[in-house]
Amino acid sequence: MGSTETAAQDLEDMRRLADGHDAALNSLMERHAGPVFQFLLRMLGNEEDANDLAQETFARVYGHRNRFDGAKFTNWLYTIAANLARSEYRRRCRHPNVSLEAEWGTEGSTLGETLKSQEPTPIDLADATERHRTVRQAVDQLAPELREAVILCEWEEMSVADAAAVLNTTKKAVESRLYRARIRLREQLSKWLLL
Repeated sequence: MGSTETAAQDLEDMRRLADGHDAALNSLMERHAGPVFQFLLRMLGNEEDANDLAQETFARVYGHRNRFDGAKFTNWLYTIAANLARSEYRRRCRHPNVSLEAEWGTEGSTLGETLKSQEPTPIDLADATERHRTVRQAVDQLAPELREAVILCEWEEMSVADAAAVLNTTKKAVESRLYRARIRLREQLSKWLLL
């Protein structure tokens, strides 16, 4: 399904949901639950929290179905998810809890499984794992507003305009955040950029 068709289906499902057809939420979740979960996982670095907040995101979509103004649904959806992630991040800052179990991939999917078809050597796999870990750490160390811009524009592949709508800011502000984030990441990842 193309993005125009998906956007039209989203609008139709939101109209149906507002009219009392609760099953329309299932249709929205089928299309968007996976991407929202991945977005939250990238934001929070914890599968359990990402899953909880993905569910809460759709609970809020349902709860606020009559407030949807017909704008682009994915912008509205990611705004809800981003706000929940920010709240969780603030909660974590107030109540730090170190987790040794944070996973970045999907359940049952390791970097080794992803690269299996290419049959990497053990050295290649170790190098790729180290590179992956280093990039994740570098992104995690960015200021929250820079990290959000990177995740939305680079990993979620949103346009700058859509990211600005999600973050409730201007396109210029998102461009500035991306620029500053890229400079910081380039400095932190200079070792890997030379390889």
